[in-house]
Amino acid sequence: MNPQDNRRKDAQGAFSRYARPLVDEAIQRAAHLDPEAEDLHKLRVALRRLRTLLWAWRPLLGSEFVELERAYLKRAAAAAGEARDWDIAIALLDADGAQLDGERAEAARREARQRATLTLSGADLKHTLPDTLHKVHRELNTAPRRTSVKRLARERVRAARRTLRKRMRRARGAKRSDYGAWHEVRKGAKKLRYLLEFFEPILPRRETRYLKPLRKLQNRFGLLNDAVATEHLVANHREVFADEASANAALALLKRERKRRRRAAAKLLG
Repeated sequence: MNPQDNRRKDAQGAFSRYARPLVDEAIQRAAHLDPEAEDLHKLRVALRRLRTLLWAWRPLLGSEFVELERAYLKRAAAAAGEARDWDIAIALLDADGAQLDGERAEAARREARQRATLTLSGADLKHTLPDTLHKVHRELNTAPRRTSVKRLARERVRAARRTLRKRMRRARGAKRSDYGAWHEVRKGAKKLRYLLEFFEPILPRRETRYLKPLRKLQNRFGLLNDAVATEHLVANHREVFADEASANAALALLKRERKRRRRAAAKLLG
């Protein structure tokens, strides 16, 4: 058999096929960031998917190496987080009929986007991401054993599914005020979904049938997270309302919406 064919089948040689398109997308979006568009969010998603790939290859790369690289990607993705929170908050408050001061809210959103753009520029993704790929290749090429990408995919999907089940059990027993446990379910669902989407062509059909319910789970818990994040944002930025009464009314609306979304999410915990 052609050695190149073997290399395409082993996990060491396959990493680049999955990672390179995400690296290219992240670099492209970082180079032409338009704070008024969806670029910040899409860049954030690309970086999150890269973090999931590194987690998937952790058995071959080692925990210390992977967590160091994942921490950098997490910091870069978090830079766009506040800007995204404002986008969601303004849309949610408008839908609920809250009395926002439009000019103040837009000013806060612009400031958040400007901070995100500045932070991402300083992160130097154009040079750092290719360097990360280079370091991953170096680590993989010195690995003492070869592993098929199909075997790695199955093992890591199973591990992610076990983790998600544990988090769901923990969330079922959590106090109503413990949104940390619920947030962990959302993150676990997202990781498993990304893995299934990456490896769908090489996984048994019985594995990929979980994609649809996973997307539903992620969506429900994502909506809950949006309500919780907006509630926190409003509590810390009451200045975006015309007066104190308007801020209190908005928080009351958000509390009711958060409870409604929590009930909807709880139905999926079993």
